[in-house]
Amino acid sequence: MFTFDELCELIRVVSDARVGSFEIEKEGMRVRIEGMAPASAGQPLVAQSLLPSPLGMTPAMAAGGAGMASAQASARLAAEAESDDGLAFVTSPIVGTFYRAPNPEADPYVKVGDHVEKGQVLCIVEAMKLMNEIESDASGTIVRIYQENAQPVEFGERLFAIRPV
Repeated sequence: MFTFDELCELIRVVSDARVGSFEIEKEGMRVRIEGMAPASAGQPLVAQSLLPSPLGMTPAMAAGGAGMASAQASARLAAEAESDDGLAFVTSPIVGTFYRAPNPEADPYVKVGDHVEKGQVLCIVEAMKLMNEIESDASGTIVRIYQENAQPVEFGERLFAIRPV
C-alpha cells in the first residue's frame, strides 16, 4: 500500500518530468499517474487511480524518471532565481488542487499582464472538497502563473509572480 507522502512524491516527479503516464505497483496495488507529454503542455496535468494489478516497475524505470525530473527541476529553479528580482510571489497556503476560475465554464480570475489589487482573488485551491480563494498579497501586474489549471499544489509552492507598483 502506498502512503500519502509516497503518492505526493510520485505525482511531483511525474509533474516535474512532464511525462505522459507512469505506472508503479507495490504490494498488489497499482498506481497509474497520467501526466502531460511535452507536446501537450497546456493540458491538465495529473489524474490518478489505484487498481489491483500484477504490473510492476523495474528499478531502472524508477531511477530514470527521478533523474530526469531532478535535472529539469534544477534547471527550472536556476531560471526562476535569475528573474526573481523585485517580484512578489503568491504561494499556496495549503496542499490541494489549483483552479484558475470559479467553475469550468468561467473565465480565469487573472491572466498574465492583468493588474491586480491587494486582496483581489487570483485563484482557488481546493482541499478536501473546500474551495479556498487565494488573494493577492500585493498590488501590481501578474508576470507569471506557475501552475496549470487543475494541477495539484503543495504548501508553499509558488502560484503567481507579481511585479509590484
